[in-house]
Amino acid sequence: MKVGIISAGISSIALAFVAGFYFPNATSDEPAIVTVTPPSNPESMVKSSLSAALPDFTQFTHVQDKKDSFFRFLLPRVQRANRKILEERQWLQALDQKSITEISQQDIGRLLKLASKYKASVKEPSKIIDELLVKVDIIPPSLALAQAANESAWGTSRFAVKANNLFGQWCYVEGCGVIPKQRSDDEKHEVAKFNTVQASIDSYMRNLNSQFSYETLRQIRNELRDQGEALTGSDLAEGLLPYSTRREEYVKEIRSMINYNKLEDHDG
Repeated sequence: MKVGIISAGISSIALAFVAGFYFPNATSDEPAIVTVTPPSNPESMVKSSLSAALPDFTQFTHVQDKKDSFFRFLLPRVQRANRKILEERQWLQALDQKSITEISQQDIGRLLKLASKYKASVKEPSKIIDELLVKVDIIPPSLALAQAANESAWGTSRFAVKANNLFGQWCYVEGCGVIPKQRSDDEKHEVAKFNTVQASIDSYMRNLNSQFSYETLRQIRNELRDQGEALTGSDLAEGLLPYSTRREEYVKEIRSMINYNKLEDHDG
C-alpha cells in the first residue's frame, strides 16, 4: 500500500492542498498529462455513465469547479461500491438468522468465497459470519473522497492518469502495475494498475475491509454500529494511521479535507 503524498510539513502548503489550490504530481515522477486548451464547458467531461474514463481534471481553470467535478465524478462510483458491500452484509445478516438445517451448500459456498475475499482468519462457519460482519461494511463516502483527492492530487497524478489508481495502492507481482521512477533497487513494488476507476475504488474498500493493518478502523466502525451512531469519515479516519508514514499528520490532513469540503454531507 502506497503511503500518502509526501508533505514537507509546511503549514501553508498543507492548507493549500486541503483547500484544493495545490495540485502536485502525487508521485513526482513526471508530469501527469499534457495540458491542452480547456473546453468551453469543462463540466461536460464529467459524464454520468459509471463506466466513463477519468476526466482530464487539469483542464479546469477554476479551483472550485475542479474540486466539485472531481467529487461529482467519484461520488456515484463510491456509492456503487458501498451498495455492493451492503448487499453482501445484508446476506450475511440473513444467513446469521438461519438455523443450521436451513443453511444450504450454496450458502456455504458463498460464505467461503466471502471469507477468502475478506481474509477471514477462522474456519468454522458461525465464526466466519461473526468476523465478516465486522469486516463487510461500508466506507463512508467522505473518507473515500478525501483520500482519493489526497492520494491522486485531485485526479491529476501520473498513476491516476496512467493506471486509474486513485488511492496509491501497491502490488508486488512483476508487471502488475506502473513502476515508480523513485523506487530503489532493492524494492519490488509497483503501483497497481486498474482497468477502470470503479475497480480502483472497489479494491481500496476491500483493502480497508480485509487487511490486518486497518483492524482499528473496522473496530471503530463496529462500535459505532453497536451504539447506533452514524458512520462518518472523520471518525473512521483514526484508523488510517498505517496508511501513511506520516501517521497522525496524514489523519489530520484527511480530516481537514473532509471538514473543509463538507464531505460528510454525503455520509447520510
